Amino acid sequence: MGTQRYLLGKLGQLFLTLLLILTLAFFLFRVWQPGDPVLTWARATGAQYSAEQLAEVRSEWGLDVPLTEQYVDFMKDSLTFDFGVSTVVNPDSQVSTLFAERMSKSILLILLSTFAAIAIGVVLGIWGGWRRQSKLDNGAMGTSMLLYSMPEFVLGMILILVLSGVFHLFPSGRYEGNIPLSGFSRYLDIARHMALPWLTLTLAFMGEFYLVMRSSLLDVLGEEYISLARAKGVREKYVLRRHAVPNALLPTITLVALSFGFILSGVITVELVFSYPGVGKLSYDALQFRDFNVLQGTFVIAVIAVLIANLIADLTYSYLDPRVRRA
Repeated sequence: MGTQRYLLGKLGQLFLTLLLILTLAFFLFRVWQPGDPVLTWARATGAQYSAEQLAEVRSEWGLDVPLTEQYVDFMKDSLTFDFGVSTVVNPDSQVSTLFAERMSKSILLILLSTFAAIAIGVVLGIWGGWRRQSKLDNGAMGTSMLLYSMPEFVLGMILILVLSGVFHLFPSGRYEGNIPLSGFSRYLDIARHMALPWLTLTLAFMGEFYLVMRSSLLDVLGEEYISLARAKGVREKYVLRRHAVPNALLPTITLVALSFGFILSGVITVELVFSYPGVGKLSYDALQFRDFNVLQGTFVIAVIAVLIANLIADLTYSYLDPRVRRA
């Protein structure tokens, strides 16, 4: 019953948080956003429209009804992932379809870079905490501090200059190039163009996981139950594997969920630097051209992704530490 009550409580919190954020998104893009989206769209198309035509567009977008009715329609459409059509970025394309096409590329980039950053950062953090002040620990500490303090887009531009401009190891052109490919050659071309964005995100977030894991492990190694295990004659590798690391992983799991939102924001700048056609590039284009529906859709879906990541982290945390469910 404790587990079920904990799960239902977390799902209820997620639903309430989602409602509050959807309400914020409604006022953010319909009330507080500067400029008229219809006039912005008309200027972006470069054509001349009469007042009647603009009024017809406003009616088609549902902007000619009272704000309360717009809010109800917005909540219904958001919960069914119906965000209308793109007006400027990709005219007459469904926002949900456009987002799904771009999200597949971003998810691939985000998952691969996140898993790599977690694996490398956690392993180095365990080694650094266990073998403190070793040569590897000192080198990893300095590198992690440097990478952690460097913006993602700066790191990306440095990698382009060094690995593409100087050593010519990776292509610096647009994603997938301009030559239609098929079969293994196409996937190889995709991998070559995605290598630098992946490396940028991996290095940018690896340092954070290393620092947290190392600090957490050092705190755990000072606990009394570690001294008790050693006093009982437990071998050092089992002290590390069975006692220290499982407890030191708890803050890292929380960091994964918290970092997911920062990774999404980092993807925007990285995709701009490398012209990677993902959700980040789509969000930037929508913001630049004031594509009302695309902005609204990308914001809502990104928020849902972050909330789900936090829910998974909470459930994992409660599984690793049952005291959380009883709190």
